[in-house]
Amino acid sequence: MNEFQQMFPLGETNDAFAEYFTGQSYNAPVADGGVPVNNITFEPSCRNNWHIHHGSNGGGDQVLICTAGSGWYQAEGEDPQSMEPGTAIRVPAGTKHWHGAKADSWFSHLAFITTGDDVSNEWLEPVTDEAYAKLPSTKDVDR
Repeated sequence: MNEFQQMFPLGETNDAFAEYFTGQSYNAPVADGGVPVNNITFEPSCRNNWHIHHGSNGGGDQVLICTAGSGWYQAEGEDPQSMEPGTAIRVPAGTKHWHGAKADSWFSHLAFITTGDDVSNEWLEPVTDEAYAKLPSTKDVDR
């Protein structure tokens, strides 16, 4: 494995959710309790499928905070957003989206879901290789 430097542990391979990822990801729990926080690390080109977090009464929003490397976040119908260390994105409940590493970079983010009622996750189709290949590489994106 590449010597990817980051402030949080790499964790174990994310086998429980592997069917919803293209490529290898890793999951390291950082904090448990009412709002669990995980460090998710993506190898270059790894990304998760399109998905939607559901919830009501304040629940189901996802927060992503990039801690290392370089990645992408995209909500359906919007342009992809580059994520660099320090980038924080709030994904409102009900938003179809995906996130993952750039083709030439490892990527890690902290992820958590706000608590509320009826919180669930709906996994959808993969981001196609054709769509992903159209994204710029790390060296082509303004930082």
